[in-house]
Amino acid sequence: MTDYFVDLHIHIGGTPTGKPVKITASKNLTLTNILAEAANRKGLDMIGIIDAHVPEVQLELENLIKLGKAKPLPNGGIAYQRVTLILGSEIELYDEHCKGPIHVLCYFPDLLTMRVFSEWYAERVKNVTLSSQRIYVNAQVLQQKVKELGGLFIPAHIFTPFKSLYGKGVSKSLTEVFEPKLVDAVELGLSSDTSMAEQIEELAPYTFLTNSDAHSLKKIAREYQQIRMKEPTYRELQLALQETEGRKVVANYGMNPQLGKYYRTVCAQCFEQRDSRAKRCEQCGFTQIVKGVSERIQEISIQTERPKRTRPPYIHHAPMEYLPSLGPKTYERLLSNLGTEMYILHEASKEELINASNEKIANLILKMREGTLSFQAGGGGKYGKVDHFK
Repeated sequence: MTDYFVDLHIHIGGTPTGKPVKITASKNLTLTNILAEAANRKGLDMIGIIDAHVPEVQLELENLIKLGKAKPLPNGGIAYQRVTLILGSEIELYDEHCKGPIHVLCYFPDLLTMRVFSEWYAERVKNVTLSSQRIYVNAQVLQQKVKELGGLFIPAHIFTPFKSLYGKGVSKSLTEVFEPKLVDAVELGLSSDTSMAEQIEELAPYTFLTNSDAHSLKKIAREYQQIRMKEPTYRELQLALQETEGRKVVANYGMNPQLGKYYRTVCAQCFEQRDSRAKRCEQCGFTQIVKGVSERIQEISIQTERPKRTRPPYIHHAPMEYLPSLGPKTYERLLSNLGTEMYILHEASKEELINASNEKIANLILKMREGTLSFQAGGGGKYGKVDHFK
């Protein structure tokens, strides 16, 4: 068994011909650029592209295979240099069982299966060339189709106030929307961590995932996990989510929830912390109060005397670009001297870090490695900050 670094939620910003896929994502977030970034700079072992349903993205991947730059693996997934690519699709649900949109992630073992799914999917959405499209079928119909094709079904960023399972006005229970037995894992999202999510008793059976939801190359691996598998393939990932014969997530590396855009309840205009029951902000008079994830979890949590399952450590992490005084030039110097982000974050000695940057930055990276950084909380769509004074 080997431990691999994995980020399973990366968007495509555009195709080689310049057509948009995820409209809010960077245009240089193409499949080829993502693969190169993940392999050569981030140092990831496995990534999930969740816009692989788009026909032109599939053509780009097919071309990489024809050129010998990418290779399908016998147990699923596609190898590119040191990285295994897992093909997925993010889909928006809105049916009679949920009161608002819910995003889910569906993954498939190979390009052929992804194409079969895409053809089915294209008949049930308005535009198959774009990301995160609303599908006009019942949630459980989608689940059954994914399982029919040997796929993985994972609710995405489950506590985000908008477009998530436990989001604003959507649902209070997974069983209201999904067939629980057809859910393979849940993705926590940037404003929650294991200690928050395990307050929801119905989530006890599921593996927790922490992924970047990257909309730019820099955001890849802002959250990720370390997964123990025999090899970095789709089949091994499937077994790890089931915790089969020693395969499992061994650590989650997630942004401290306070860094997330929706951790605390704030006014949507001045971002001052407010009571979610308030109808108007006391400071600026604005009428939109955005309820934070921390408060939402308290609303729907059910405390019982049942013992909680043993979970892997959740290491409070921050993207390197969040570290105070770590500018682009210093970041590039760290990479050129030490290799990849994963090496910098997990293996580089203090001496190596100082030589490639300075003592202040080295200490911040070591604190991040230990999960002991301090943070200023975010909310209402505004990210938190690393507190460099502590």
